[in-house]
Amino acid sequence: MLTSDAGQLMTSQALTVDGGWTARLPVDGRPGDPYLRASHAAPQRHTSECHVNTLDLFRLDGKVGLVTGASRGLGVEMARALLDAGADVAITSRYEDSIRPVADSLSTDVHEVLGLTADVTSPDDVNRMVSDTVERFGRLDILINNAGVNIRRPFEEYTLDELNTIIGTNVTGVMLCAQAVLKQMREQKHGRIINIGSIMGTIGLPTRLPYAASKGAVHQVTKVLAQEVAQDGITVNTIAPGPFMTEMNQAVLDQPDVYNFFLSRIPLGRWAEPEELRGVTLFLASEASSYVTGTTVYVDGGWTAH
Repeated sequence: MLTSDAGQLMTSQALTVDGGWTARLPVDGRPGDPYLRASHAAPQRHTSECHVNTLDLFRLDGKVGLVTGASRGLGVEMARALLDAGADVAITSRYEDSIRPVADSLSTDVHEVLGLTADVTSPDDVNRMVSDTVERFGRLDILINNAGVNIRRPFEEYTLDELNTIIGTNVTGVMLCAQAVLKQMREQKHGRIINIGSIMGTIGLPTRLPYAASKGAVHQVTKVLAQEVAQDGITVNTIAPGPFMTEMNQAVLDQPDVYNFFLSRIPLGRWAEPEELRGVTLFLASEASSYVTGTTVYVDGGWTAH
């Protein structure tokens, strides 16, 4: 049941709260299968007999988050969601002159925001990004894989460099960042990895082929990785945004015909504001989603309900 304003763009979709059951690729798996027996060996999570206030489940006090691609748009909003819930946060961009002002603007008297430069396609940059975060805050609980690129044009016009850039950033970058944080999260026996996908990973629209392919891959990365790390208390989920009014979508917003086509596909009848991604981000980053892993949450105003 999603009854708050935080879920207003999520409509007509099944959010699976199943500990990762539906993330399994073999649909005919039997309890006697060796792989399933191994997964069933995960330790039972015991809940306290003391009453926990429901809103406290969404608090992130003492937690540390890392958000890639956070110099603008949705990345900034997701970083702000973590901060508002009490987490310390590191944010990254490829360019120092773009990340420093954002880090300064987000920092408060209580929480300093660490601004880092990193190219998610570079293993050295990614490893340094993670080590700098742990060195500064002492732990790392939440990774939001937000860095991504999109180039729109007819498929036959893409160059090899452009294809490599899109796949390298949107897919390889996600996997490199996840690899880099897993050692720390395994030691902590706790972690939240949130990959940013897209409705384009599910639907298809012309002039977006490599981007759609990359986001479809992200959805699959989430399903498989969720199964590999579940026994260490780590969950992995995807947020798949629909049309948001961000700088990345400005080319669409500037074309009335395309803008109106998108609008016609959204049952809620409007594009989303960037801050409308905060609620689902906080849910997946917090203990409120402790039994949710391997799933994709669509925040699209109902587009994928068609």
